[in-house]
Order: sequence, then C-alpha cells, then structure tokens
Amino acid sequence: MTCDPGSRAGTVADPSRAGCASPPGDRAHALRFACLCAGLAGLGALLHGLGIRAMLDDASHPLRDLVVLHSLLPRAIVALAAGAALSLAGMLLQRVLRNPLADASTLGVAAGAHLAIVAALAFAPDLGGLSREAVAFAGALAAAALVLGLTARQAFEPTSVVVAGMLVGLVCASASAALVLYGGQYLTSLFLWGGGSLAQQDWGPAESLGIRLALAWLLAALLLRPLALLALDDAGAGGLGLPIARIRTALLLLAVVLAGSVVAQVGVIGFVGLAAPNLARMLGLRTPRALLVAAPVLGGLILLLTDGIVQAIDRGSRLALPTGAVTALLAGPFLLLLLPRLSGLRPIASGTTHAPRSLAKPWRSLILLAGAVVVLVLAGLVLGRDRTGLVLAGPSDLALLLPWRLPRLAAVMAGGAMLAASGCVLQRMTANPLASPEVLGVSGAASFGLATCILAAPAAGLAAQVGSAALGAGIGLAALLAVARRAALQGSRMLLGGIALGALAGAGLTVIMTRGGLEAAMILAWITGASTQVDPALARLAVAGALASIAALALLARWLDVLPLGDSAALALGLPLGRAKLVLLTIAALATGVSALTVGPVSFVGLMAPHLARSAGFVGARGHLAGSVAIGCGLMAGADLLSRLVFYPYQMPVGLFASLIGAPYLIGAVLRKAGPRC
Repeated sequence: MTCDPGSRAGTVADPSRAGCASPPGDRAHALRFACLCAGLAGLGALLHGLGIRAMLDDASHPLRDLVVLHSLLPRAIVALAAGAALSLAGMLLQRVLRNPLADASTLGVAAGAHLAIVAALAFAPDLGGLSREAVAFAGALAAAALVLGLTARQAFEPTSVVVAGMLVGLVCASASAALVLYGGQYLTSLFLWGGGSLAQQDWGPAESLGIRLALAWLLAALLLRPLALLALDDAGAGGLGLPIARIRTALLLLAVVLAGSVVAQVGVIGFVGLAAPNLARMLGLRTPRALLVAAPVLGGLILLLTDGIVQAIDRGSRLALPTGAVTALLAGPFLLLLLPRLSGLRPIASGTTHAPRSLAKPWRSLILLAGAVVVLVLAGLVLGRDRTGLVLAGPSDLALLLPWRLPRLAAVMAGGAMLAASGCVLQRMTANPLASPEVLGVSGAASFGLATCILAAPAAGLAAQVGSAALGAGIGLAALLAVARRAALQGSRMLLGGIALGALAGAGLTVIMTRGGLEAAMILAWITGASTQVDPALARLAVAGALASIAALALLARWLDVLPLGDSAALALGLPLGRAKLVLLTIAALATGVSALTVGPVSFVGLMAPHLARSAGFVGARGHLAGSVAIGCGLMAGADLLSRLVFYPYQMPVGLFASLIGAPYLIGAVLRKAGPRC
C-alpha cells in the first residue's frame, strides 16, 4: 500500500515503506502525467498566444507593444505562479490534515485574507504602513486558526473541516460585502478584484509571486521526510521521532503564506488548490516527492489554461470576466466527482452521549421565549432613532409606520423561523454540529436565480423575481436530491453535495456582480438581505411558507426523534430511512430557498438557533423544533431592530447584520474549546 495524503485512515501497511517507495506502475503514472501537462500547456500557450498575436496585429493600438510586454506576458507568468502556489498550498494542507478536500478556499483562508485587505483599504487606505501581503497573511492566519479551532475536537475530520471552513468563509464574505456595500464607489473594482482578476500592469506581482513560490517550494522539499511520515497517524509518526505539533504548524504557516500572497496580488481564486493535488493522485502519483512536483505544475497549467479561456471570451464579448470566478465554476462538478472516491470519510460524532439535560417542563421556557419575541416585535414596531437619540412612536405615528415596518418585520421573522427549522432538521438528521441551511446551497441557488432575473430585466416586478428565485431553488433542490440519493442520503456526502452547489451558485453570482452598474447594486442589496424591499405580498408569502414548513415538520417529529440514534437503530425501530431523509431534506431545502427572498442566502440563524435551543434544554424533537423557531424569530426581530438603530442614518441589510452576529458565536465556540453540540 502506498502512502495516500488524502486517506483519512492515515495508516501504512508496512512501516518500512513509510518513506513511500515508488510502486511498480510509476512509469505509467508519469507518462499519463506528462501527457496531461503537455495538453494543458499546449492549449494554454495557444490561447495566450492568440491574445498576444491579436494585440500585435492591431496596428491602430497606440500602446500595443507596451500592453504585450507589461500586461499580457506578466499575466501569463502570474497565472502560472498563482496556480502553482495555490496547488502547493493545497497539497500541504491536504497532507497535514489528511483531508483530500482541504485547500485555501474550502478552509476559509482565502476569504479571511480577502476580508483583511478590504477592511484595511476601507479604514486605512495606506494599510497602516504594512504591505498587502502582511495584511493578507494576518487575515488568512486568523481564518485558518478559527477553522482548526472549531474542528480540533473532531480530530480535523474532513467533512467537519470543510463545513467549518465554509461557514468561516461565509462570515468573511458577509463582512466584506458590508464594507463594499457602504463604499459604493469602489463596488465594481472590489468585486472584480475579489473575484480573482489576473489583469496586470507591470511585472511586480509576477516577481513577488515567483520569489515566494520558489522559497516555499524549497522549504517544502526540505520537509519531504516529515511529509511522508504525516501519512501515519499521530501516534505512529510520533513514535518515529517526528515532532508532530511543530511540523504541522510550520507546514500550515507555509500554506497560509502562499495563499495569502496570491490573494494579496490577484484576489480570491478557488478550485485550483483543491483540484491539482487530487488530479495528481487520480493519475497515480501519491508519494510526497511526486506530489511536490506534480501538484504545482498541474495547478499552474490549469490556471494558465483557464485564464486563456477567459481572455478568449473577453475578446469576443467584452464581459471582463474574473478568472477566479470562472475557476470556481469548476469547483462544484469537481467536488461531485470526488464524492465517490472519499471512502475515508467518517460520520461526525453526534453529541448524544453528552447532550444537555432535558427540561422537565419545556412549555414554561417556550412561554418565556414567546414573551421575549413579543417584546422584540413591539420594540421593532415602536422604536426608532433620530439625531437626538431613540424615539418612541406614538399612536398617530404608528398609523404611518406600521405599513412600512410590519411587513418587513413579519417577513424577516418568517425567514428566521424557516432557517431555524431547517437547521434543526439538518443537525438532527446528519448528527453534524456544524450543519446549517447555508450548507445546502439551495439559498445560494435561489439568489443566483434572482440575480439572473435582475440582470436580464431590472424593471421586472416582484412576481418575476419570486418566480426566478423559486426556479433557482427548485433546480438546486433537484441537483442536491440527485446527489443525496446517489450517496444513499448519507449525511457527510449530502453536506458536501450542498457545498458543491453553493460553490457553483457563488461563482455565478460573482460573475454577474463583476458587471457593475445599477443592477449589481440591486443584486447586492437582495443577496445581503435588504428587507427594505419587502412589501405586503412578499411578507404574506414568507409567513405562509414558514407556517407550512413548520407544521409539516411538527407532524414528522417522530422521525426527528429517531434519526439522531443512527441509521441502524432507526431501521430497527421501523423508520423508513430513505423516505424519511428524502422528505425532511425536501422540506428543509424548500424552506431555505423561500427564506433567501427575505433575509438573503447567509444569516447563520439556521446555525445559531438550533444550538441555542439545544443548549437551553430542548432535547426532544418537538421541543427542539419549537425552541429553534422561537429563537430564530427572536434573533431576526432583534437583528431588524438593531440594523436600523446601530447604523443610523444608514440601514444595514438585516440578513447581513444577522450573519455578522454569527461571527462572535463561532469565535465563542472556539474560545470555549467546545463546539455547540447537536
């Protein structure tokens, strides 16, 4: 058996082969690798060469030689260097965490670096005297530490790491969107750069990335033996004298530096660091020595080819697509391709053995929660703010304010209720303490459908927008169900299928947003949960969807009680396991899609509300569902009120404000050294 960095088991049959000796088929593997590289290099060089030739043939262009020498040529070098750096970082992360799904994008590292740079440019345009690389490294390191802290108790189990990385990435993306939203004059450029634009104006980024890549490659080569020993479990590697903690920390820092450098120079580029090492392993190159050469070479050529395709599209359409967003469009299908190969995935241990004590009389707590929600609703209706401070609306003022505030409040509370109910279902069904409706990807698909409608017909009415969002949610739901059924509705693979769907939808949104203009501002307002656009019709739709989904789940409470016991126990108790999971997943996905219309695709209410309900002692399915819904309504009512008061005279989109509340919740879980349990 050869060492496989993607293997979760991390064992080697023969300890004498811990150095990963070459298997007999290495020549065939090397030949396949050489053929693939030759094909990628040829296509990439052809596409870039056509762009250079077109510029040289354009005699009317006054700066054609300058453009070729200082833009097109350095762009090709940057594509090679950035792709190689991301792939080397992905290979190191996959090896250290023994996780074939680890890379800078799935761990939230790239999103953390992006947030740090956006925040620095917003509050200190001169970056406080620091370089962009230093700022990006700080953000990337903070994101990586948060993800690893959240999943340390699960021994960095692959699905836990990926889901935690996605959640941290969503927090960072939400914060970045908030900063961009209130810096509208930089909207187009920041989104274009954040999407991973490889356009160059000089050789500076190429030189910077090239130097960092060469140094990192050399350091990784010097750590070749420790990389081989990391294929063993921690006990075996430590028994052979490997200082596991120090080596793991050094390799993680090296990967973070590489990823942060790429983000600082060209923005966020996903997929490459995930794809290249896995492609190399699919070709049979599994030893650390082979992967150290193959992964960066493949990554550089993949990005070179992708950028050549982007340039060819740009020349024909003038769309100015960001290369990073186009590479991310490939992430979803590639994740789906990896699912059948991830035999090392283990289900995440549920917290049933350490569940909080059940409330003796949960109805009393529900009454208190309901009372708190009523207080928040009243405060949301009567409280306001002006230049002098808080203002309490009188009876005459309420007659004017209610038509504006009541539909908005009802819609966001209904959205919070649907997200909370969906999160309750997902966490009980998958035994995954990090599961939330965002993981399904259906809300992202609904937002992509809505964005497409706004782009195609900015003057379209609510009916067309609701229909487009529903169509997007329906297509996303169908794709998710197909993936889930192929994986026998197994929790880990179902969540990864949702992440793949979310990657596709997010990449599509980024491509649309980079067009800029009024449509981009409208789309940004919708996807960040700008509930100011809610009218009575949409409020009625949201309330009806919430009531229907919650009532259906209440009738299926027995299934929700049995599923956390495990598949074997559920079958022994007579539960129709496949049908139960399919029905529950359908309800959760549809509720998530409808909620995206009012609170946006990211709010983390679906993550926080079920955790808080569980911690409060709502253990039984009906109590857990009711407590989650009540807390979800209260969280969104409070977010709606604070989003009006805190940022006066501006108004933060309520979905975006709620997602920012989720960040301290995740950080608190790390500081307590115990993630919330399902």
